Amino acid sequence: MNIGTAARASGIPAKTIRYYEEIGLIQPAERSDGNYRVYGEHEVQTLRFIRRARSLGFSVDEVAELLDLWRDRSRSSRRVKALANRHLEDIDGKIAALKTMRDTLNELIERCHGDARPDCPILADLAGQGDVADMEVEKSD
Repeated sequence: MNIGTAARASGIPAKTIRYYEEIGLIQPAERSDGNYRVYGEHEVQTLRFIRRARSLGFSVDEVAELLDLWRDRSRSSRRVKALANRHLEDIDGKIAALKTMRDTLNELIERCHGDARPDCPILADLAGQGDVADMEVEKSD
């Protein structure tokens, strides 16, 4: 099958498939007499594996490691689990950071009057000026 058909079958855009070949994530496809890329079911299965791993947030480097493990029939599942656990820890860290950002933004939104006054704790925080109330004390000095 050509790259367009492989793209549709795998759910990965043709441009991304070419990129994966370029960076060595997948082997370059065989070429037809007309120099078109030719993919088989095995390559499409590999692309589907990559798509699923990427949908779970694994980095390209992690996907490469997972592909190596997937291809190695003598692998230890311990290595796969360790990689997945590291990724889960990264996700948990990102969730914690997002929660902190959400809490901070929510607090700033609650403190903003949202009226015609120019004072705004959101803008003050973004500008590194601290609390708007602190700004007003400084203005009156």
